[in-house]
Amino acid sequence: MKLLAGLALALTAAVHAIPTTLEKRANPQGIDVSGFQPSVNWAAVKANGLTFAFIKATEGTTFISSSFSSQYIGATDNGFIRGAYHFAHPDSSSGATQANFFLAHGGGWSGDGITLPGVLDIEYNPSGAECYGLSAAAMVSWIADFSNTYHARTTRFPIIYTTTDWWTTCTGNSAAFGQTNPLWIARYASSIGTLPAGWAFTTFWQYADSGPNPGDQDLFNGDAAGLQR
Repeated sequence: MKLLAGLALALTAAVHAIPTTLEKRANPQGIDVSGFQPSVNWAAVKANGLTFAFIKATEGTTFISSSFSSQYIGATDNGFIRGAYHFAHPDSSSGATQANFFLAHGGGWSGDGITLPGVLDIEYNPSGAECYGLSAAAMVSWIADFSNTYHARTTRFPIIYTTTDWWTTCTGNSAAFGQTNPLWIARYASSIGTLPAGWAFTTFWQYADSGPNPGDQDLFNGDAAGLQR
């Protein structure tokens, strides 16, 4: 997962099919980390004003992050609202299989006010065809399989992390998930830009892949109370 820098940037509350502009608004700031950041100083990150974190748990059905447990506990112990993410490999097994693997290894949800719904990280293939060899229709079906399985077991639809470019290319710019799944858009630029079809706004924005804090840099589109809800 990746994106661009800036600390006091804010999101517009409603984003549609045109590029957005930035407001001077103090949206909750966060990071997302993986095994590439095995030793996060969570107390220092908290002191920098950050309030939420996403942590990589799994990938496909063969990878479990060895850093996940310590990162998740560290974030929890330092008062972060936190959640887990799963890097999808739609070419290797069904959406339901990967959702269950994710849930079995840290991707669960509970209504405790500090746990974010799990994230389906669906994006560029790091080692093969951009769309994992799936047609747009097959990709939409795979995402629905993951999403519905996760929802059936947690009562929450997973957040979808993606880029507008990948989504347009590999799902045919499907609008099927905009009414159910929160969007976490990745775009390293001074504005969010055009969103995938179906979403009028993004819930999270990954705006930089490096910055003053470990991992990728993120903003929540709302206030602290909204983040907790």
